Amino acid sequence: MDKSKYLKIIYILFKKELMSYFNSPIAYIFIGVFLIAGNWLFFNAFFLIGQASMRNYFALLPWIFLFLSPALAMRLWAEEKKSGTIEFLLTLPLTDWQVVLAKFFSALFFLFFSLLLSISIPFSVAYLGDLDQGPVIGGYLGALFLGGSYLALSLFISSLTKNQIIAFILGLAACFTAFIVGADFVLAGAPAALAPIMKFLGLGSHFNNVAKGVIDTKDLIFYFSFIFLFLWLNVRVIERRGWK
Repeated sequence: MDKSKYLKIIYILFKKELMSYFNSPIAYIFIGVFLIAGNWLFFNAFFLIGQASMRNYFALLPWIFLFLSPALAMRLWAEEKKSGTIEFLLTLPLTDWQVVLAKFFSALFFLFFSLLLSISIPFSVAYLGDLDQGPVIGGYLGALFLGGSYLALSLFISSLTKNQIIAFILGLAACFTAFIVGADFVLAGAPAALAPIMKFLGLGSHFNNVAKGVIDTKDLIFYFSFIFLFLWLNVRVIERRGWK
């Protein structure tokens, strides 16, 4: 299959998955919760602190995404398996990678769209004071990579079960573990030999680096590698189940 046809099939599947979000209440619930929770929590503290900074907002995003990303991804495989449409989908002349990538990028684009709707926050903060744009750009970029990592992990979890609630709970637990494994309070009780490894493996430690406005290639490579690993595992699960 030539490259253009390969990408065209992914794009067709991507549009189908993306439209399925907007054709269900989950999209509007997700956007509403994300914007209301993020804006309220941030501005509630912003006026008390009295500083033109979005540091607190980007400190909140990982925890908001921690709940919303598994909610976005839980249906992507679990619903297909429960409804029985997965057998039909995987007997079409498609590769496993095309299906997995289409599902992942549809969820990632929806996450990006939700982030884009929050752009009024930096404009409001900049209007009220002198906002440093570097950490803002880094914060949004870090949030997108972190959200993508959550989604890849949650998508993999969704491929292991046909129950959406179980997929959500396991995805939430897995994302939480991946985020805090490199946190300072966890490292404080870890063996000295394991601490550097745990810090490197933690999604949170890399997010904190990028959110400061310091775009280091090692952080980007880590996120790309993390996302690829769980998409690859997702493909392996599909192949091993013998659906095709």
